[in-house]
Amino acid sequence: MASITGGKAVVESLQAEGVSHVFGLIGSAGMEIFDALFDASDIRFIGVRDERTGVHMADGYARASGQAGVFLAGQNGPGATNLVTGLAQAHAAYSPVVALAGSLSSSHIHRDAFQEVDQQSLFKPITKKTLMLTQSARIPEMVREAFRVALSPRRGPVVVNLPRDLLAETLESAGAPASECRRSDGGFTASRALLEKARALLAGAKRPLILAGGGVKNSRCGEAVLDLAALLEAPVVTSPGHGDAVSCNHRLYAGQVGPRGNAVASDLAKRADVILALGTRLGFNTTFYTYDNLSKDARIIQVESEPTAIGRFFPVEVGVLAAAGDVTRDLVAALSGHEPAKEVTDWTHTFVAARAALLEQRDADAGEGTDPLQPGFLFKTLRKVIPDDAMFTMDAGTLCLQATDNMRYVRPPSLFTPLDFGLVGFSYACGLGVKLACPDRTVVSLMGDGGFGMAHSEIGTAVQYGINTVCIVMNNGCWGAEKAYQRDFFGERYIGADVPNPPYDKLAELWGARGFRVDRAADLAGAVAEAIACGKPAIVDVSVDPNALYSFRRDSFKHRAKNG
Repeated sequence: MASITGGKAVVESLQAEGVSHVFGLIGSAGMEIFDALFDASDIRFIGVRDERTGVHMADGYARASGQAGVFLAGQNGPGATNLVTGLAQAHAAYSPVVALAGSLSSSHIHRDAFQEVDQQSLFKPITKKTLMLTQSARIPEMVREAFRVALSPRRGPVVVNLPRDLLAETLESAGAPASECRRSDGGFTASRALLEKARALLAGAKRPLILAGGGVKNSRCGEAVLDLAALLEAPVVTSPGHGDAVSCNHRLYAGQVGPRGNAVASDLAKRADVILALGTRLGFNTTFYTYDNLSKDARIIQVESEPTAIGRFFPVEVGVLAAAGDVTRDLVAALSGHEPAKEVTDWTHTFVAARAALLEQRDADAGEGTDPLQPGFLFKTLRKVIPDDAMFTMDAGTLCLQATDNMRYVRPPSLFTPLDFGLVGFSYACGLGVKLACPDRTVVSLMGDGGFGMAHSEIGTAVQYGINTVCIVMNNGCWGAEKAYQRDFFGERYIGADVPNPPYDKLAELWGARGFRVDRAADLAGAVAEAIACGKPAIVDVSVDPNALYSFRRDSFKHRAKNG
């Protein structure tokens, strides 16, 4: 058997896992891995400008592909600490990111060495598992374990800390064996008794509702959910950030529910008598943990692959520990031939009319375009111009929160957001990872100007590697959510809210990308269409009315309402 370095063993282990892309930032602690990647013609290395945004790329790649996204931090200390925000984001989104972090030499640990930090303790709270390599011979085992843990229910990020001296050691290579890791969202099977109870509740419902969450999107079972909805004549609402769990083109699609959703979907959740919650925790963004956003009288059937999620926030009539797709297909079979009662068809007919009216009113309220440009008109234009194959990435922030339920998600998966971590600065880098996972689809990233200011160095990565996404910067010159709170609850005492920006279209051109500037509503559609068609990374800097602000978290400032 040939002798290889520990760095080469890492790369062979990645090849055994079928890895085709590695995102990373070069550093001296991981040089043996980078050198081995030079010869790995089956792995494309994407060198990034910052470890945080690089992890967002790996996160987007993971969510779009359904496989693990791999990030390689070549430097211990600061290179590793820069991973924290990206890993915390992936952890909140249950995204299977495998981060390989260079670490200081084994003999230097606990000696206040150069760039020393306790990486094991640092990453433990924000990962599903954190591993520390102790012997070079265990590299294949450690890498296999990282992928197994990251991809098993419930998915999440894993870090492997790799001391530089162990990467430099030589070991015998037998060739890394093909991985036996199974990419699965299941692992548990619903009992016949639970399925029968769920079937009976759904069949007897007068106002049935299906609430589809991340478990539906991640297991790609949206078609089965729509088959079930059609059998039951039940509207389908989605949890926030998962508006693409099923195709928006279906007549039973209602959009996102809860405080950050739309009025029609939210009203359904408040009035349903039976709710089938598929792959959702019924968590904060969906409910704010109150019955203000959920019918207190509804009998809930909750299907989850994570046992601690079932009945955690709301009592359930039936709790099923299994994959959303498996249970959905079983219910479709069990309800074959079901004929909905007139009360059910009336419920659905009323919903369909209300949904159509909502969409019509959105377009009417958006108008035909006035200056300064309003967010509603921007969203209306994007609905018309952006093709049906589009995949959207979003930031947190007031404009992106408004945009999330306004876009059309025709081909799941097609929406990638920060979810519960609420991160600003996520969208652009995430979009680059999504595009690499799905190169034949249009990828559009929406961001505010503040968030884009955190991420624009990755234009260089997009240009260098030919990653042709379109980023639409909704530029209102401020941190919009916070300025809205200062306006509505703090007597317009503005501090730190305004953000002077360079012309981002010119910045894009300096990087070698295409830049477009939109200062008038009349120019918007043409600029976006040209950006999509240009065949290069594109940035569209859109001036949005700085007074078009909205306070989403009004509940957080009830104590200051007298100032609003």
